[in-house]
Amino acid sequence: MYVVLVYDVEQKRVNKVCQYLRRHLFWVQRSVFEGDLSEGRLEKVKAGLRRIINPRYDSVYIYKVRERRWVDREVLGVEAAPIDQVI
Repeated sequence: MYVVLVYDVEQKRVNKVCQYLRRHLFWVQRSVFEGDLSEGRLEKVKAGLRRIINPRYDSVYIYKVRERRWVDREVLGVEAAPIDQVI
């Protein structure tokens, strides 16, 4: 499934969350990641995030789409990390 993940965490946890997510998804803009994950891998990512974030102060939004072809993404301005250029 195709996943778009957006987070808003306290400054002291930003780097840890970002580094963790870069191992699983493509970083596209500040606190936004996206990519294809299996259901099992998504559960592992969520479990890892639960160990990092503080649910009293932080939030993570996960948008799931069954197939990437159903996502029509439009970028206005500079694209921070174009997906098609990631090796």
